Amino acid sequence: MKKTKANTAPSTTARGQRAPKGVLRRLLRTLFEFYPVLLPVTLICILVNAIVSSVPAIFMQNIIAIVDKSYKTGDWASVSGEILGAVGILIVMYIISLIAGFAYTQLMAIITQGSLKKMREKMFSHMQDLPIKYFDTNGHGDIMSYYTNDVDTLRQMISQSLPQMLISGVTLLTVFCIMMYYSAILGLVVVVGVICMVFSARYVTSHSSKYFLRQQVTLAKAEAFMEEMMTGQKVIKVFCHEEGAKADFDKVNGEIFYNARNGNRFANILMPLLSNIGNVMYVVVALVGGALMLTDVNNISISGMAFSISIVVPFLNMTKQFAGAIGQVSNQVNMVIMGLAGAHRIFALLDEQPETDEGYVTLVNAKENADGSVSECEERTNVWAWKHQHHDGTITYTRLQGDVRFFDVDFGYTPEKTVLHNISLYAKPGQKVAFVGSTGAGKTTITNLINRFYDIEDGKIRYDGININKIKKADLRHSLGIVLQDTNLFTGTVMENIRYGNLDACDEECIAAAQLAGADDFIRRLPDGYNTMLHGNGANLSQGQRQLLAIARAAVADPPVMIMDEATSSIDTRTEAIVQRGMDALMTGRTVFVIAHRLSTVQNANAIMVLDHGRIIERGTHEDLIKLKGTYYQLYTGALELD
Repeated sequence: MKKTKANTAPSTTARGQRAPKGVLRRLLRTLFEFYPVLLPVTLICILVNAIVSSVPAIFMQNIIAIVDKSYKTGDWASVSGEILGAVGILIVMYIISLIAGFAYTQLMAIITQGSLKKMREKMFSHMQDLPIKYFDTNGHGDIMSYYTNDVDTLRQMISQSLPQMLISGVTLLTVFCIMMYYSAILGLVVVVGVICMVFSARYVTSHSSKYFLRQQVTLAKAEAFMEEMMTGQKVIKVFCHEEGAKADFDKVNGEIFYNARNGNRFANILMPLLSNIGNVMYVVVALVGGALMLTDVNNISISGMAFSISIVVPFLNMTKQFAGAIGQVSNQVNMVIMGLAGAHRIFALLDEQPETDEGYVTLVNAKENADGSVSECEERTNVWAWKHQHHDGTITYTRLQGDVRFFDVDFGYTPEKTVLHNISLYAKPGQKVAFVGSTGAGKTTITNLINRFYDIEDGKIRYDGININKIKKADLRHSLGIVLQDTNLFTGTVMENIRYGNLDACDEECIAAAQLAGADDFIRRLPDGYNTMLHGNGANLSQGQRQLLAIARAAVADPPVMIMDEATSSIDTRTEAIVQRGMDALMTGRTVFVIAHRLSTVQNANAIMVLDHGRIIERGTHEDLIKLKGTYYQLYTGALELD
């Protein structure tokens, strides 16, 4: 297999990236929202530090003027007090600058880390409100990059770049005003040099910034790739695809290298370039200042002072300071651009439309009345009801039973392609409905519609006679239990993972759920029993054991409707028999939707739906479908296999 070169040019998705407009303004507004008092105080400290650091040039001019006057008159005794006074004031100014500098660095540490903490919390909170579709269409590694690479660029920009640019900007303005106060002619010489520096910096940063922006995109791409490779490491080894994985990684890594190398090549020449322009400007100011002193040219200034050594020498120091401030600004531009790119990605996540919910029917604790009706109550009674507040202000209660009905439902993940066509079915309370069909027939899609992970295009779905669009999504999902084919366990104890289904459940309820699912036996054989810690999605358990915990987690929720999406696909035949007994007990009095490739698990279903390309082509009990000798019969006898 041919290896990809490491200096591969970036893909088209990374090309043409520009720092978006308005992001800096939005970022600053967000920071002010986080710290409405602390941030202005920090800005004041920065301004004081920058202004006070620039003012000593005035005292230098005064001291040199006093010394020059004493040299000409020979009267040193009368000016010693003036010199000491000026030096004393200068010391005080430096102390103020030191205090302000120390204060703003400490405050910036609080603001930076606090802002990043609040930003991550805001991102994570918003992410919980996003629809399932967002996670189905975005790579998990790319999403993780928001919390790592993009947040890190923000850290550098907030803590270093923005304060440094503000200090440099204030220094530039202050020093320029002092320059014009002493000499407009020398100030114009500096302006010419500054123009050269600005155009040089603009040329260099325009090239470096586009590569740094691409670098952020390729970093997210690389993180998504690495997450995918780590998740699929067993598959890579099974199919001996190590060399292919290396080649793919070299390509992604090559894009990062290409962008980082070119970005840093331009960035690294910026400071030497500006430094040399500053040195040339320093020499030119010295030559022009000396020539003006020798030729006795009238000085154009606000101060009205004539050209002298007391003006030229401080001016040279201010020229160095001015050039250094421009260099500092230019040096931070790339970091600001990268930070803005990261902020743009973060704000793009925050701008993703959350899952909409127009439902107003809620799930409440209820109690049975003497006449058979139900009413709301505060205590938990294990009886639930739908609270329906009508537009006329009246409130009615419907007991939660688990009656689910589809009426002519059409659905497509995209408007261009419909995957479910005219689906009509019903599941009465306590019934078991099974879906059978080849991969992609639409079995899982139907269960996703019951949860309202996706909303239908046409038709209706009614739950206990209520249109599910009227039920709040959180309440709807609270009434449903689901066991997925892909089991997700979280870092924590076995007990905590079971309790995830019902955070209010006590230990005894969790153990009872595990016994019902047939998981209690293997749990007690673990090193610490129910207190055994699980890591890495339960990597220390077998696939079947993880599946049993998922079933126990659904059981402890005690919902009236259960959805089993290939719930026993990863369990051996012996364990399946154990689980099936637990499942039968769990299904008593509940509506159950089962998706299974093992037809032996659905023979006792009240109704079996055979799907093909999003349509129900057969329906009935196991015996009815066997007599029909259609698709189900062929699947059952092995004449036709499920894909």
